[in-house]
Amino acid sequence: MATASSPESLDGPQPTPRPEDGTRRSFMKQAGGILGLALAPPIVSQAERLAAYSKTVEGVSTLRLNVNGAVRTVQAEPRVTLLDALREYLDLTGTKKGCDHGQCGACTVLVDGKRINSCLTLAVMHQGKQITTIEGLAQGDKLHPMQEAFLKHDGFQCGYCTPGQILSGVACVQEGHATTDEQCREWMSGNLCRCGAYPNIVAAVREVAGKS
Repeated sequence: MATASSPESLDGPQPTPRPEDGTRRSFMKQAGGILGLALAPPIVSQAERLAAYSKTVEGVSTLRLNVNGAVRTVQAEPRVTLLDALREYLDLTGTKKGCDHGQCGACTVLVDGKRINSCLTLAVMHQGKQITTIEGLAQGDKLHPMQEAFLKHDGFQCGYCTPGQILSGVACVQEGHATTDEQCREWMSGNLCRCGAYPNIVAAVREVAGKS
C-alpha cells in the first residue's frame, strides 16, 4: 500500500519521459529536408525539359523556318510561339522575352521585312517566310548601319531592349516613319526602354534615316 509520501499517492502514475523539444525539432527538420529532396525536380536545362516533353505530347510536327538566310528545322508543337522557337529550339537568344504579352517590344523581329512581336505569333505561321533576328542583321564582321548608330549615340544602357529597338528602328526607317523626331517617337513607341535612353535611340534612328 502506498504511503502518503509516495509519488503515486499524490499525482498518480508518472508519465513516460518524452524526448526533449530540441531533439524533436531536429528530427522534424531532418525529415522535412529529406522529403524536400525527394520532391525536388531534377536540375536540367529548359531546352532539355522541352525536348523531353515534346516526345510525349501528340501533335509535335516538323517546322521549317528560314531564319537569317538559313533554313532551320524545328521539332515542336504547333502552339509554340515564334519567340520560343527562336530562343528555346534554335538558341537564338538575342531576341528577348520581356513581357510575353506584346507590350514591350523586346521580342521584335523582322518577317519579310516587317516588324512583329514574336511572342504574339506562332512559329508554324511563318514557314516559308524570311525571318531576321538581331543575330542576322550584320554582314559578317560589318555591323548594320543601325547597329553602328546605336553605338555612336549610346542608344542603350542595360541593353535588354536593344535588339528589339534596333530591329524596330530598321523597319521604321524602311517604312518612312522617321522623317522627324516626333514621327520617330510615335512609330517607335511600341518598344519600351526602362532605362530611359529614348533621346539617344531617336538620334540613332534619325541618323540612319537621314542617310537612306
